[in-house]
Amino acid sequence: MKLRQLFTASALAALFVILPISAQAQQIIKLSTTTSTENSGLLAYLLPQFEAKTNSKVQVISVGTGKALELARNGDVDLTLVHARAAEDKFVQDGAGIDRRDVMYNDFVVVGPASDPAGIKGNDVLAAFRKLASSNSKFISRGDNSGTDLMERSYWKAVATQPLGANYLSAGLGMGEVLNMAAELQAYTLSDRATYSTYQAKTGLAVLVEGDPSMFNPYGVIAVNPARHPGVNHQGARQLMDWLTSAEGQKKIADFKPAGRQLFFPSAKR
Repeated sequence: MKLRQLFTASALAALFVILPISAQAQQIIKLSTTTSTENSGLLAYLLPQFEAKTNSKVQVISVGTGKALELARNGDVDLTLVHARAAEDKFVQDGAGIDRRDVMYNDFVVVGPASDPAGIKGNDVLAAFRKLASSNSKFISRGDNSGTDLMERSYWKAVATQPLGANYLSAGLGMGEVLNMAAELQAYTLSDRATYSTYQAKTGLAVLVEGDPSMFNPYGVIAVNPARHPGVNHQGARQLMDWLTSAEGQKKIADFKPAGRQLFFPSAKR
């Protein structure tokens, strides 16, 4: 009897020792990413499935692409998921990141009041930007060095003009907030389609320009270079990258269809 009691007490003691260790075994993976992946609801849909499968917790910092890459460059995160290909390539060329992979794509759209006072509706984005520059309509810019902001600036540069004075507002805000501002001011803005679709019912803004090949919007995932920042969780970063680009992860991305609309299209090369 005493032996059995001793065994039971020892087993319980061991259990109390083991449980905290098990709880601490959950790995933390830090991801910087764009507001579009967060605002659209994609990450809230994807990450719990990965976390359950790998006993991980992904800590997400959702900012513009420029800030997301800066966080990765400083070693404050383990990997980054962004959409500005030229900036991504430079990030890798500078040795700050390694193993960039295609993950998915969608497209940009120019949205604004359904009445379209500037008369920009069509599928030629540069023609639309020329009309916006010469009209008396307001344009809201992200103004945050995000992928969307970089794309917008490339269009103004291509047409060598932009709206003047109070007609051009640089918000310094995320995509969802800019869409709300555009709705309030009855203004135009450039948006990724995923965030626009998520906010469409709330804002009442209409898609006025779409389908131009230059509005293609690819997303890439990049691991922070562990040789430059030895403290990063490179193993965890690779796990998440492998899952996002696997057949399972790519199917999950394709299956994300809030309100029945596919917002992201898988593009990983396997």
